[in-house]
Amino acid sequence: MKWTKSEPEQLVPIHSWCEQIEKDALTQAENLSKHPVIFHHVALMPDCHVGYGMPIGGVGALKRAISPNMVGVDIGCGGKLPYVFIPVSDLAKETIRKILTQVKSVIPRGEGNAHKKDQDWNEFDRYSDTQDNNFYKGWWNKDVWKLAKRNLGTLGGGNHFIEIQASEEGFVWIMLHSGSRNLGYKIAEFYNKVAIQLNEKMKISLPSKDLAYLPIDSDEGQAYLKDMQFAMAYARENRARMMQAFKESIIEEFDCKFLREINIHHNFASLETHFGLDVWVHRKGATSAQKDEFGIIPGSMGTPSYITVGLGNPESFCSCSHGAGRVMGRMQASRQLTLEECDAVMKGIVYDRWPKGNGWKKKSKGEYDFGEAPQAYKNIDNVIQSQLDLITPLIKLRPLGVVKG
Repeated sequence: MKWTKSEPEQLVPIHSWCEQIEKDALTQAENLSKHPVIFHHVALMPDCHVGYGMPIGGVGALKRAISPNMVGVDIGCGGKLPYVFIPVSDLAKETIRKILTQVKSVIPRGEGNAHKKDQDWNEFDRYSDTQDNNFYKGWWNKDVWKLAKRNLGTLGGGNHFIEIQASEEGFVWIMLHSGSRNLGYKIAEFYNKVAIQLNEKMKISLPSKDLAYLPIDSDEGQAYLKDMQFAMAYARENRARMMQAFKESIIEEFDCKFLREINIHHNFASLETHFGLDVWVHRKGATSAQKDEFGIIPGSMGTPSYITVGLGNPESFCSCSHGAGRVMGRMQASRQLTLEECDAVMKGIVYDRWPKGNGWKKKSKGEYDFGEAPQAYKNIDNVIQSQLDLITPLIKLRPLGVVKG
């Protein structure tokens, strides 16, 4: 732990593994420490940066309550990683490019891209069967449902990725990172509005309306819990389908085995016992690091990732970082970084050229999008060093080839 902050106006202290935190993220953490149902303390992971309501890389426990914004919009986002029994020496650059080209042909990528047909999944039917009995179904409509069925098995935009990696021992690993796509966003957006209205009706004073919450035993709280868990299952299935397609692309080039698979998510809330009380632990951009639990901490598209094992530290609510964490916003990176320096840090890695803006989402037309450049992220080795009381790093993986959403 790097520092603790405890002021008279806070209901609980802040424990931080993030040595230098941006001002807006600290303000969000302070607001969380003043939340009317916050429990024991707030924990900030070393990849902490500003989010909506609660900082990304934040962990907070609520008593008998759940908060949609403390979970986040990409519910159940996470990583999946198996070990491939292939020596790195057998993997030429041309082969990496061929595999990733095949991956891109079968996995739709980025915002607005989906499968042309609905994808079958038993949970769609199971959820639909209970929909008439759902007290709150304001996010659910035919258009959202159709897109959810076509988004299953697709890679989200932004920091989501598919990557071929090499261990220091000279073997290949493959990793992907994605979540619940538009489905999770719609659920989060709807229930956050419900929480704000409910808290106003209950005359609850909040340090920020972005931290609105639902009592867990209310109809609204139970409805959100059900839908959050559905989005988490959707995110797991989404990763499983993409990983299967990724494996099949590799099998076309190699007769190989896939071993020791790890699948872990962030952006969720779960009922856990901490400091003698059952509480709802919210991990927003943080992953579980229970004792002896395997985890994944990715870097950026041009820097190493780590396989870790948790130490079960109660001071972080048995959590750790979910990645490197940003030091630049996407717009700042695009306007501040140059093509030459971004190309330089990606030397030796197979990747697509930097995309250009098309005039939407505040990006100037023709301006390079460097929002995912390695320089926009914290140094992953420093992030790992900052949490050695939370996790033990086991395997360091360097990127060989990457596909971004």
